[in-house]
Amino acid sequence: MNWNLLGHEWAVDFLSGQIARGNLHHAYLFTGPTGVGRRTLALRFAQAINCQDPPAPGQFCSACRACRGIAAQAHPDLVVVAAETVGGTLKVDQVRELGRFLSLAPYEAGRRIALMLRFEEAQRHAANALLKTLEEPSDRVVLMLTAESPDLLPETILSRCQLIRLYPLSVRAFAERIGPTWGISASEAELLAHLSGGRPGIARLFIKDPESLERRTEALDRHVSLIPETRRARFDFVEEAYRDRDMLRGSLELWAAYWRDVMILAAETTAPLTNPDREAELRTIAGQVSVETARRAVRSIEQTRDRIERNANTRLVLETLMLDLPRLRVK
Repeated sequence: MNWNLLGHEWAVDFLSGQIARGNLHHAYLFTGPTGVGRRTLALRFAQAINCQDPPAPGQFCSACRACRGIAAQAHPDLVVVAAETVGGTLKVDQVRELGRFLSLAPYEAGRRIALMLRFEEAQRHAANALLKTLEEPSDRVVLMLTAESPDLLPETILSRCQLIRLYPLSVRAFAERIGPTWGISASEAELLAHLSGGRPGIARLFIKDPESLERRTEALDRHVSLIPETRRARFDFVEEAYRDRDMLRGSLELWAAYWRDVMILAAETTAPLTNPDREAELRTIAGQVSVETARRAVRSIEQTRDRIERNANTRLVLETLMLDLPRLRVK
């Protein structure tokens, strides 16, 4: 049993084994790209820890009160803490309130569990406030943090957590699994696997929110329109876009994947493309650049995204990106 997850078998084996052996760590950090399943795995782990009728050591039944409450994030011994919005700030008061929750004995489960989402968004004082809980762990408490990368967190936090790195599934493996699991055609599964980069959360978003596909198209069209443009036109885009951090976060992720496709084609490898529906356009661009040029574009976009996450001056870092990206013919 893989905790009803797509992939991450090694992580399930490792975590369920800790439960079965009775040697749980007091804090875990789940890292990986958006949509890879960090929160889902953490909640399944919480269910396995507190299940009232486990079918086997380290497993959960999904049917008992604890399993149902944790799945719905509505259990009295589970608290979920996050910034109010994606890209917002996790505040010190939220962490202090969490400390008060964890200081109490479990209400009905074996352990109290705190799930702290996107911990890279924590204020410095909020991260420091969590240290006391990490340094003085209770055997009735398990802390679970999620973040895109361990590099975005203070070393003082990292050193006190069991790190679980999650990676997307391969495109082929993901397509093979989601077709029969989700009841979609092989062609739909293959396209979703490519567009999501093997990340279940992103694939489900495309299915549940068809408009997200339209937003993807708009973001890529806008980026492609900038590639042949002058510095002035690119800076005009910055003036329009720099205030909308949520839009930028999603757009920059799409742009980076786009240039990775360019790099794949420039290198003439057989690696799968993230954007197979734009292959002709990608080949036109790839024919004008070296692999290193494409790699620099990917790096510049990822650095821009990272700097925005670290609350750098959004306008300034976007202007720098516009200067870094190559100017090329698209058609």
